[in-house]
Amino acid sequence: MKRSIILIAIASAIVLAGCASRKKKDNTITLSGAFALYPLAVKWTEEYSKINPEVRFNVSGGGAGKGMADALAGAVDLGMFSREISAEEKSKGVWWVGLTIDAVVPTISSQNPYLPVLRKQGLSRTDFKAIFIDKTAVDWGELLGQPEKAKMTIYTRSDACGAAETWAKYLEGHQENLAGIGIYGDPGMADAVAKDKLGLGFNNTIFAYDIKTGKKRPGMEIAPIDINDNGMIDPEEDFYETFDGVLEAIANGIYPSPPARELYFVAKGKPQKQATLDFIRWCLTEGQQYVKEAGYVPIDNEKIDSYLKKLG
Repeated sequence: MKRSIILIAIASAIVLAGCASRKKKDNTITLSGAFALYPLAVKWTEEYSKINPEVRFNVSGGGAGKGMADALAGAVDLGMFSREISAEEKSKGVWWVGLTIDAVVPTISSQNPYLPVLRKQGLSRTDFKAIFIDKTAVDWGELLGQPEKAKMTIYTRSDACGAAETWAKYLEGHQENLAGIGIYGDPGMADAVAKDKLGLGFNNTIFAYDIKTGKKRPGMEIAPIDINDNGMIDPEEDFYETFDGVLEAIANGIYPSPPARELYFVAKGKPQKQATLDFIRWCLTEGQQYVKEAGYVPIDNEKIDSYLKKLG
């Protein structure tokens, strides 16, 4: 009799432990992927945890390619994704919701000797294409019509990422077509460009600006885009001095798209965990109050409504 009671107690403990483990798993949400979305995702998880302390999060970067691969493999609940979703990815059963908008900007060092000229005349889409795709522009002086010559150092991303693919799409190419020294991740790219006075790369806006000060990150400058291709930076194209100025240009459609683009959560089919669905719904509703604060552009209400319908 005593032995039976002990066995029942052990069995009950195992059942309870199993239930607790399942509950913990059901309330743990894992995310990986795009560096572009990473800061906002971290902000969202922090704020959501304050009102839902029973939900736990594991968030990691690694690039949009990793986010999509992890999501399709079921290795994470949500992938963070920062470029247009391809037909091939859709054919594999990817499910997605848009969350916010940001952009990729061309970045240079604040010590670039041609900075005064760049601020006046900028670089056109044709110029950037000659540098990154055609590989026919390799000297700052020649490109800008200056007597002093100085060979450019071109940087691209070594990881499969939304920033590189989006920048390449603006230049009518793909990431694999981009010239340059491969650098892993947005932080690495920002660091490399800031340290190289003749360097040229590209970064997501959140890594080109300091969200606390609203100014460009120390050592970094933006190579302004001559959007209308008239050989000069007109007043309406001169919005790079502050982060707010860039975000306003993106929101108003002045900054071209691409390289402006929507950012997504992706998954292999519609998520089944209720905790995941609840979190996505919160990000699209109450969580939108943190979008501007975190340094991003909100999506419009019509799109939010369409994504909420996908949640059911």
